[in-house]
Amino acid sequence: MKRDCLNCINFRKVVIVGCGFVGSASAFSLMQSGLFTEMALIDANPDKAEGEALDISHGVPFAKPMKIYAGTYDDVEDASIVIVTAGANQKPGETRLDLVKKNISIFKSIIPEIKKRDFKGILLIVSNPVDILTSVTLKLSGLPENRVIGSGTVLDTARLKYAIGEHLNVDSRSVHAFIIGEHGDSEIAAFSSANVSGIKLDKFCEMRGHFNHKEATEEIAEKVKNSAYEIISKKKATYYGIAMSVKRICEAIVRDEKSILPISSKMKGEYGIDEIALSMPTILGKDGAEKQVPIELSQDEITRLQKSATILKEILEQNEI
Repeated sequence: MKRDCLNCINFRKVVIVGCGFVGSASAFSLMQSGLFTEMALIDANPDKAEGEALDISHGVPFAKPMKIYAGTYDDVEDASIVIVTAGANQKPGETRLDLVKKNISIFKSIIPEIKKRDFKGILLIVSNPVDILTSVTLKLSGLPENRVIGSGTVLDTARLKYAIGEHLNVDSRSVHAFIIGEHGDSEIAAFSSANVSGIKLDKFCEMRGHFNHKEATEEIAEKVKNSAYEIISKKKATYYGIAMSVKRICEAIVRDEKSILPISSKMKGEYGIDEIALSMPTILGKDGAEKQVPIELSQDEITRLQKSATILKEILEQNEI
């Protein structure tokens, strides 16, 4: 395989740490994507990693050539992207923030192992609470801020686009809107900047015969926020949607797309927020998070964003690593 001898990175290699529902679904999605030619799976239970690798490998004849195997932390050294999905599962009635202590403890065993290998690629955090764990990973790894990102509100944003598309009976791909802030209960649906193919959302709604904007947007935002809880109550876990989000993030990195996605990365004073990772629209390419993109926000949305940051900061301070 072609390698970059200067940086010792195999740009077609990905490593997934954690082979639970999210990790295995992400591995399956990436196998089908054709983005990589090599994928190593790591799990605290080596048999689990081996079983998932074997199972997914059997689909390779229907996709593109790819080497899939159960690996060790030594495999992260030359990977272009390491995806961390390991952690405790969110249970019915449990918030993402309830997972903090358990998953910080797990990350204290995972991230130092990656750090030991002089990893030079992009570290993508998917485990929840993703914004907190992205901040924790930045501290534990010592990696440059652009190379540590979280899946953030990429999935929430997809849910928002889907819900608006259903409401207006239009293709959700024509909807341009973002969920920002925490991937969780304090998330903000940024309706101020939302549009459908360049037409302001309120105006487009009226074109489609909808006039109760405040009531409709509040209902949609609440539905999006509670989507995960609904799915978990019905099937105990969410994994297909996030797996597709992981694939989309990897596409932007591997293809150096400079796509704008609401990933979680460290804030640097934007909207008066710093020292915490939050989900904001960000230019994403081969070097990771390039630059956050300022979008139009109302004063109420800015206030709620700052409140979201405060909540996360307080949680982080209570669980100082």
